[in-house]
Amino acid sequence: MTTMKQDDPDASKASAPWQEGGCHCGAVRFRVRLQGRRAIACNCSICAMKGFVNVIVAAEDFELLSGEDVLRSYRFNTKQAEHRFCGVCGIHPFTRPRSHPDGFDINGRCLDAGIEGWEIVPFDGQNWEANVASIQ
Repeated sequence: MTTMKQDDPDASKASAPWQEGGCHCGAVRFRVRLQGRRAIACNCSICAMKGFVNVIVAAEDFELLSGEDVLRSYRFNTKQAEHRFCGVCGIHPFTRPRSHPDGFDINGRCLDAGIEGWEIVPFDGQNWEANVASIQ
């Protein structure tokens, strides 16, 4: 039998609970494994207009449960980030961000449990190039 050391970061990650979320109409559902209760409030044009609160996770911490068939994609500017939205209700539950192209950026407002009581950190996305290194 293999035991995990308490200070092993993979051990704490594996024990982190999965949380579910989705779009407004319920056609898109996902689950995500969160390591904390911290999100980013970006002031770039798209995040500000959508009201997107960014929760960045590794690819292995995200699973699309349903809705691939209704998801639509929007890309702008450098076309590196893929903004996914429900083609039925229009809500943007997650993106494939330019800052973390191998991960996912979850809209914290689309989590079933919400983000009440979370630490929300401002990010100057209007000056993305100068500030992107501050995103962890």
